[in-house]
Amino acid sequence: MSQSTPHYDVIIIGAGAAGLMCAATAGYRGRSVLVLDHANKPGKKILMSGGGRCNFTNLNSTPANFLSDNPHYCISALKRYTPQDFLELVERHGIEHEEKAAGQLFCRDSAKDILNLLLTECDWAGAEVRMKTSVDSVSELDDGYRLKTATAELSCESLVIASGGLSIPTMGASAFGYEIARQFGLTILPTRAGLVPFTLQPQLKEQLAPLAGVSCPVDVHCRKAHFLEPMLVTHRGLSGPAMLQISSYWSPGDSLLVNTLPGRDVQEDLHSLRREKPQSTVAHYLMQHLPRRFAQAFSELNHWTGPLQGYKNTELDAVAETLSRWTIKPAGTEGYRTAEVTLGGVDTRQLSSKTMAMLERPNLYFIGEVVDVTGHLGGHNFQWAWASGVAAGQDA
Repeated sequence: MSQSTPHYDVIIIGAGAAGLMCAATAGYRGRSVLVLDHANKPGKKILMSGGGRCNFTNLNSTPANFLSDNPHYCISALKRYTPQDFLELVERHGIEHEEKAAGQLFCRDSAKDILNLLLTECDWAGAEVRMKTSVDSVSELDDGYRLKTATAELSCESLVIASGGLSIPTMGASAFGYEIARQFGLTILPTRAGLVPFTLQPQLKEQLAPLAGVSCPVDVHCRKAHFLEPMLVTHRGLSGPAMLQISSYWSPGDSLLVNTLPGRDVQEDLHSLRREKPQSTVAHYLMQHLPRRFAQAFSELNHWTGPLQGYKNTELDAVAETLSRWTIKPAGTEGYRTAEVTLGGVDTRQLSSKTMAMLERPNLYFIGEVVDVTGHLGGHNFQWAWASGVAAGQDA
């Protein structure tokens, strides 16, 4: 190796949440750290998350909030760096925050506060962050790795891949991390878009079009998962927390079962209403529990017209069944364009759950979204970024 090749103890590829957290952690251990990223600015996904206010963790985050082909892998890192640990860091930096839904913590002002926290920590720890730098190739040395960029050759003892997944390509997402993993003999589990809105078949899309912008709480089921959260009808299909959550469990061809009135015995309600107010309609009933536009459109969609006294018992039961088990077969999802996360990725069976390093190459690490660990909506994916970043940073 030529004397002019700059050498670092640790090079991290990716200046997102996991990469910056790892850089600060390693830097505080006295390691010389360089972060490289091809984007023009660090932390782009941090800045856009949570509507620009960054849902930076979830106080109730547990391993049960994550999907993985190897579900035990995430336990160790999540136990060793908890939501409380990150919250303490946020409070040390004086960042105002608030809890929106149960456990979900957001910046009160702007997601920039979290990015500034990470960049400040890197600065204090002596870690250098270099943007607009694409890595063209990585090769192995006797005592580490050589990286070639457009402008320089660099070498390092430990290499950390924190380059993210395929979601939101306009933010600079790429398959770089998977390519490096394959180069060094790791298996990549099939990737697909997660936490993503559904698209609908043309007929249903047209029928629901008048409801664009309407939101209502539902209990949506797919496979063995279900989520009790708001659903939002959009011009393109179905979104909102309920649909984003269940999308991570959905595969093409699956149907969704939607209970539009969770917590109610719809069958009993309708039979009682017919006895007490026989002139009432299904739409009248729905308006008591759902947004008016949804109630009217859903009644029209299913041709529920006329007073309840005109319905036979079997017909009322069929109405109740539709409301409690509305079956939707999505056309697909909006894909990586709007997906918040990438499911699948580097197979964690070949990585150490303590250090995030390859079992066969203990100086090559994979953290964050590039690995096959994907959280539910609500701050869990950031918690995985922090926890996996710290685990690697303590070892690299």
